[in-house]
Amino acid sequence: MGRILFGIILGFLLAPAALVAWLHYGHPPVAVADSPLFQERALTQVPLHARIDREMPPMAPIQASEENLVAGARVYTTQCAACHGLHGKPSSFGAHMYPDAPPLWEKHHNNEVVGVSDDPAAETYWKVANGIRLTGMPAYKDVLSDTEIWQVSLLLANADKPLPPAALSILLAQSHAAATASGDR
Repeated sequence: MGRILFGIILGFLLAPAALVAWLHYGHPPVAVADSPLFQERALTQVPLHARIDREMPPMAPIQASEENLVAGARVYTTQCAACHGLHGKPSSFGAHMYPDAPPLWEKHHNNEVVGVSDDPAAETYWKVANGIRLTGMPAYKDVLSDTEIWQVSLLLANADKPLPPAALSILLAQSHAAATASGDR
């Protein structure tokens, strides 16, 4: 019985020591090109979604009016497009981040959903305001006003619907400017 108890105590001492040594000598996957840890996505996504569900506002305090969607397009082109891309012009580096910065103007999920248009605007609001740790997504609550965060969140929630011509013009003009600057013309 003493040997079993000694083995259990030794196991409780050696396991954390082995983990610390593994971390200390740089063996965990920390480079973007490294394979993810076993169950890494589950370990990060489950608590993230639980927190968002607990803290996201119940509804947007503003409507998805033409004025707000146009303002959201302006915010998007200046604050979001570099990582998430524009209409018809994906980001040149968003796909090389870990995890990838999702292209918010491209269809996914069997070509049915555009960007995060299947998420409630309040969920996008939470992500924009608070950022997402270890993803490259910064917190904008000290950069943008609450109204600006709602405007861009409403724009993205409506990305799969026809947008007002003025909002679409802003997004397409920036996309054309980005293509011209990179020589894709």
